Amino acid sequence: MYGALDVSTSGMIAQRTRMEVVASNIANSSTIENEFGEYEPYLRRAAMFSPVSSGNGAGMGVEVSEIQIQEGSTRASYRPEHPFADESGYIQVPDIDPTVEWVNGLQASRAYEANIVAAETTKNMMAQALRLLA
Repeated sequence: MYGALDVSTSGMIAQRTRMEVVASNIANSSTIENEFGEYEPYLRRAAMFSPVSSGNGAGMGVEVSEIQIQEGSTRASYRPEHPFADESGYIQVPDIDPTVEWVNGLQASRAYEANIVAAETTKNMMAQALRLLA
């Protein structure tokens, strides 16, 4: 009976995680050093979803299966004065497009809201069914 609520709840949790990943990408869009001060440009992350199934194979929601680090998500930037510049004067910087990240965040937010509406509707249907039984 509560499986429908589990589906909506898992969707909200997954979309919240997706929004956190988007926020991390935006916040680190100019980060080129790791926590030790070593040259290591930030690589874009993406939340990967997978279905959650019960023992009988029926779908029961979604989960974040992994936070994927996207290798090669840097671009060369000409900064000859930078201490990490190569012999040609280039450094690698994160290739994160704020517009793409904003759209991804907006999609995650709308999906989160849709799951809230679905959960509220499910709760109302359950309440009405219980009233009919009483």
